[in-house]
Order: sequence, then structure tokens, then C-alpha cells
Amino acid sequence: MPRTTRVTVMLLFAAWVVDYIDRTVINFALPWIGRDLDLDHTQLGLLVSVFFVAYAAVQVPGGLLADRYGALKVGTVGLVAWSIFTGLTAIAWSFAALLCMRFLFGLVQGVFPAAALKALAERTTPEQRTTATGWTNASNAVGILLASVLAGIMLPTVGWRVMFGLISVLGVAVILAWRRWMPEPLPQDDIPADKATAAAGRRAVLFSPSLLGFAAIFFGYDVLVWGVSAWTPTFLQEERGLSITMVAVAAVPSTLAAAAGVVLGAQLSDRMGGRPRQIVIPAMAATAIMLFVLPRLEPFPLFVIAATVMSLVAGLAYMPAFSVPLRALPSAYMGVASGVIIFGGQVAGIISPSLFGFMTDRYSYTTAFETMAIGPLLAIIAAAVVPQTADEFWAKVAARTSVTVPPKEIHS
Repeated sequence: MPRTTRVTVMLLFAAWVVDYIDRTVINFALPWIGRDLDLDHTQLGLLVSVFFVAYAAVQVPGGLLADRYGALKVGTVGLVAWSIFTGLTAIAWSFAALLCMRFLFGLVQGVFPAAALKALAERTTPEQRTTATGWTNASNAVGILLASVLAGIMLPTVGWRVMFGLISVLGVAVILAWRRWMPEPLPQDDIPADKATAAAGRRAVLFSPSLLGFAAIFFGYDVLVWGVSAWTPTFLQEERGLSITMVAVAAVPSTLAAAAGVVLGAQLSDRMGGRPRQIVIPAMAATAIMLFVLPRLEPFPLFVIAATVMSLVAGLAYMPAFSVPLRALPSAYMGVASGVIIFGGQVAGIISPSLFGFMTDRYSYTTAFETMAIGPLLAIIAAAVVPQTADEFWAKVAARTSVTVPPKEIHS
């Protein structure tokens, strides 16, 4: 990869780590918040889901803003604003206040993902985008891991309120690094600069059934991820009687395995020229089976091993949800395209934590884990029907508009 790409990957990796620390540390704090504010499982699930309501709502608008005003400007605004609301979470005095804080936090953080993917697309070549994005998105697992470590240290010592106040300063370091080291975009063979032509192209991308199919893959993947990751710490504390320190230890191998799975899935996607069906179907089928096994494993070491294997296999399906659009579309459309796909994942974030909490209250943790298998099954169906190469994808999108893409932009 060119130096521009490598530096961009590192800087975006750091930003995504902070993103995931700020958004997922609440998963480890749920038992403390529940005791402090006297909340049941359904209410705690809503605290996780309300973030995704706001986060999902701004994905497509955030992508349009990034396409219009620039990826770095929009990404920086989002980073500053979400750091502020992370700190304000510490002063929430009731369930309603905390619900409001999490909603506002989701709104401002939601403009970042599409801007980040567009910034990376501008600094990569199409044949390297999926691999570069996979390395960047491996940060998600690292962020979750660091969130577990920080929670394991701070929750028993300073409490959840001070913890949110302290982690809010992490974004400042990322902003300074961006301003100092973010490189200029690479030269790109891009679409015509005519505004009317560009607008027509964005509309065609935005309403493309093919793009919605990839959003459906990401929806299915994230039903699993957000449901299980939100509730596993509480499950281990309530059902297995583990301390928050042991929960943090248990998170280490599974989160590292998830990061490895994301990178490996990205590299496989690039080597296959896309073709998500060949990766998503076996990975999600195996994951669905594991969801029936995991909650029934009583010995803690076996639970950790199974969770690690499941994280690795599930991670393979992350980047195939983006691989074909990343190869097919010029960078000028990447904001809105990324926004649509990410929107699918965040809708899953709205539904699955609350559904998991409801199923736990109504039935059991075991039933809740099993219910999450709906997500992998939906991902399998979507992967079976979407275009499998960049040429196939762009042919379907181009049929809806007069915009053409230079041949070197497409690598099937």
C-alpha cells in the first residue's frame, strides 16, 4: 500500500478505537447503572438501543454531508461532539436523562462512520480498499477490548460516572493527530464534476436495491454482534457469578479473534474480487450454530474458547458486506454508499439489545442467545442474492443513471 494509505489507516484506526471505547464501555457498566438507577433488563437494553436509533437515523445524512462538505471536516465535527457527550453521560441523574444523553451521543457519533470510510476511499486504490478498510475496522475489536480493560479497572474503583468523564478526553488526542499527520487524498479517476451528474449518481446509489442487499448482510451480522456484545458482560456476572475483572479477562481472546477475523475476511474478499457469498454463508451458518451452544457451556474456560471461535468466524463476514461496493464505486459516492450499508447495521443495533433484554426477562438468557441466530440467517439469505462482483454491482447501479465510471475504477 502507498504511504498515504498506511498513514490514513493508522489515524482512522485510532479514531475508531476511541469510537468503540466511548460507545461500548456502557455494556460493562450496565450492572452498575442498573443498581444505581434501579433499572430492569428491558430498561438497560433500551439504554443500548436508543443510541442506535439516533446513530442509524444520521447514517445516510452523514454520508451525504461527507460527500458534499468533505470527509475530514464532517468526521472531525463528529469526533469533537461525541467526546463532549461521552463526558456529559457522567451527570445523568435518572433513566430519562441517561436515555436522552445516549440518544444525543448517537446523533453526533453517527456522522463519523461514512465520513471515515470516504476519507479512506479517497486515499486508497479500489483493489486495495477492502483490505485497507478491514485493517481499519479491526480497531472495533481493539476498542471493545480496551473498553473492557478500562471498565475492569475503573468501575470497581471510581464508579461508572467518573469513568465516562475520564474516557471523554481520548478524542482530543485523535483530533490533534489528525490535524498533524492526515495526508492529502491520492489522485483518483473519478466521476465528472458536474453537480447535476453527481447528484443523479448519488440518487441512483442511494436507492439501489443491490446496495440495500449489502445493507441487509450488515444488518444480519450486527444483530449478532450488538445483541451478544451488549449482554455477555451482564450474563457472565449474573449467571456465572464472575467479577468485572474476570469479565474483562474473558473479553481479551474473543475481541482479538474478532479483529483477526475482520482482517482475514477483508483480505479474502480482495483476493476473490468480492464474492461475498463464498465467505458470508459458511461463516454465518457456523455462527448461528454456536449461538445455541455458547450459553449452555457451564465451565468458564470452555465458554471463553467457544466465544473466541465464534468471534473469529463471525468476523470473517464483516468486510464482505462492503467489499463489492468498495470496489465498484468511485470515492465521490462512497459517503452515501457507506451510509446506507452502515444504516443496516445500526438498525440491528436498535433491535437486538432490546430484544435480548426482553427475551431474558420473559424467558431466559439461553433463549435470548438463540434468538440472535435470526441475524446470521438473514445475512445468509442476503449474501446469496446480492451482486458478487464490482462489474455486476455497477451494471445494476448504472442502469438507474447516465453516470459512467472510468474502467480502472472497477476491479472484478
